[in-house]
Amino acid sequence: MTYWGFHLRFLLPPLILLALLHWRDVRRGRGEPANLRNFPGWAVVLLHVAIAVLYTTPWDNYLVATQVWWYDPNLVSGVALGWVPIEEYAFFVLQTLLTGAWLLWLARRLPRVTRWRPSSRVRWGATLLVGLLWLPTPFLLFGRVQAATYLALILVWALPPIGLQLAFGADILWRYRRLVATAILAPTLYLVAADVIAVNAGTWTISPAQTLGLHLPGGLPVEEALFFLVTNLLIGFGVTLALAEESRERLRRWRWIVPAPSRKAVGR
Repeated sequence: MTYWGFHLRFLLPPLILLALLHWRDVRRGRGEPANLRNFPGWAVVLLHVAIAVLYTTPWDNYLVATQVWWYDPNLVSGVALGWVPIEEYAFFVLQTLLTGAWLLWLARRLPRVTRWRPSSRVRWGATLLVGLLWLPTPFLLFGRVQAATYLALILVWALPPIGLQLAFGADILWRYRRLVATAILAPTLYLVAADVIAVNAGTWTISPAQTLGLHLPGGLPVEEALFFLVTNLLIGFGVTLALAEESRERLRRWRWIVPAPSRKAVGR
């Protein structure tokens, strides 16, 4: 199975289905609820596409250059930017669109928790936990613990932005926990299942020497499943925080970032 074939089989069909579902919602006049209209939903998703490409490109090039994973040259187009085939950049875009579109569709259907109170304790507790998880990862890398290489590279790359998201709005994410959990877990499980097929088909290979040797059913290294989980966490957390009305209220403390609305805009 070629890498483009992977996209055609596993990413484009659910994206087309979600596009049709969104088109039906538009025809019926069904949009995001008022509490999730901070910014236009699709603008937020497209912004996350740009962030995903910019933030992931250097990291992914390093992984391919150091043979943490590699691609069968007969199953990719041969067009590469740096060390990474163009199909991989397409994956950054398609995964972000898939998770973002799924979240927007869910947001129109899942109710929020009505009783909620801001909590700095929740924010800083979650941030501290992420910080403690991140702390040993540089030592694993610099100590050249080869079997922990892929795991350490995932955590050292993903945990800092996740920590920032939680520091800003862990309590907001908890308010929307049903939306956030469903938006993250469903695409993660789907992509893990698709990846099992791709790895067994030889489309790409993950280095046995640079992984822990722990595998999910189907032979997928646990690090690869963790990769899909943390990337969907970044997308799900980011899109939810950008849309949530509570984020705007919090950002109003810094008026140079989000100007206070005019009286006319908030009048009833």
